Amino acid sequence: MNATDRTPADLLGSALAADPARPLVTFYDDATGERVELSVATFANWVAKTANYLQGDLAAEPGDRLALLLPAHWQTAVWLVACASVGVVADVGGDPAAADLVVSGPDTLDAARACSGERVALALRPLGGRFPQPPAGFADYAVEVPGQGDRFAPFVPVDPSAPALAVDGVELTGAGIGRRAAADAADAGLPAAPRVLSGLPYDTWRGLSLGLYAPLATGGSVVLCRHADRLDEAALAAREATEKVTFTVPRP
Repeated sequence: MNATDRTPADLLGSALAADPARPLVTFYDDATGERVELSVATFANWVAKTANYLQGDLAAEPGDRLALLLPAHWQTAVWLVACASVGVVADVGGDPAAADLVVSGPDTLDAARACSGERVALALRPLGGRFPQPPAGFADYAVEVPGQGDRFAPFVPVDPSAPALAVDGVELTGAGIGRRAAADAADAGLPAAPRVLSGLPYDTWRGLSLGLYAPLATGGSVVLCRHADRLDEAALAAREATEKVTFTVPRP
């Protein structure tokens, strides 16, 4: 992590400048067989489009609270960094009724309707596909975001000391995310530029840190596995070898 790196957006910017072509997030869904790999450049492009949508079409401002009702998924990782880029607090699993806007997966739409602000839904289908029928009262992320701009600049500079993330009773600033993620990487014994395999959900700080922020803070990448409990030891070992994993997060 460079001395100037503080927020997740800073970390992504440094990764983009260093090596835009290398993998950053590789996602598996072991319930569907889906595999998606995003380079640093591709991930950054999705973040830029999402951040433009967030501050433009959704009129989100720094300090607004976004209830993020999504599982561990590559699109969730995009939303987390996009929120940090705009200055919006990503409240993972937060109360939609207390949020300014909500982003929901297909399984949490009923709960998400408690939000009186803007509502966005993700189908979480392979290749970022859209809903066959958009859910009533929600904008379909897969419809709205592809046409957004490929470059992002916040309307208002983001304060790195402002709240940026809330998860499982933990609240962190943008700068705090980078500091704590780097500390987590050291505590876990991550090697240099790690290739981390994580099957942890995104509903705790540990899941978010080892499944996104710590690899990002250390110039590494993550192999994010949803429904990894379906893998036996032989299948897990095969994936570790195929993906050239250098650190596997222990199963809970």
